[in-house]
Amino acid sequence: MLGRLSYWVYRGACGLVRLFYRKPAFEGLENLPEGACVIVGNHAQMNGPIIAELYIPGDRAIWCAEEMMHLKEVPAYAYSDFWSGKPACTRWFFRLASYAIAPLSVCVFNNAHCIGVYRDMRVMSTFRESVAGLRRGMKIVIFPETDPPVNDILYTFQDRFIDLGRMYAHAAGQTLRFVPMYVAPALKKVFFGPPIAYDDTADPNEERARIAAALTRSITEIAVRQPRHRVVPYRNVSKNSYPMNKP
Repeated sequence: MLGRLSYWVYRGACGLVRLFYRKPAFEGLENLPEGACVIVGNHAQMNGPIIAELYIPGDRAIWCAEEMMHLKEVPAYAYSDFWSGKPACTRWFFRLASYAIAPLSVCVFNNAHCIGVYRDMRVMSTFRESVAGLRRGMKIVIFPETDPPVNDILYTFQDRFIDLGRMYAHAAGQTLRFVPMYVAPALKKVFFGPPIAYDDTADPNEERARIAAALTRSITEIAVRQPRHRVVPYRNVSKNSYPMNKP
């Protein structure tokens, strides 16, 4: 009974979000392989995950911090990741909000197209579930940004997700492609760049560095090519602090 209620809360939340968050225009869809791939994008705060969950076409799963899927872990993670950069005079409100959203977070993220990402030895379950999905032709969507910023478009990419290329090659005997994605809420558009193929014959450490750099460069170049607009940064800062995509 609780499971069914949780599911309908999720469906209701999705329907409500769709009313106010319309589908963006997609450009570069020809760069998405028909089968398995990993889509790597800028987080754009909650814009990236919302678009991935509601509007990216095809069978997909989104990497999600496992803390957002467990009631006791939501408040500390949500406050730290979403709102710790807010002005000191308002932080009390966001601390309360982090507790208020916990039940809804658990309903949504446990029913959404999510794969929980762990920060300990359980992370192997994240990789196993992801590879199993890839072998079924699924697209895995990852928003790997973390501090510090690289430029006005992106923060630094965590790069361990790139090991999916090696694991998929060993499991399926096929080459995995990583597709760069730029989410531009100000333009109401999402852009996909040419895929970057994983080389299973190369040193894994070198492949992490190469592909992370190539993805960062590609997403930045896509952003800079667009008309001048405000970039929604990874960190939840004041809108007055949002950078422009170019001078």
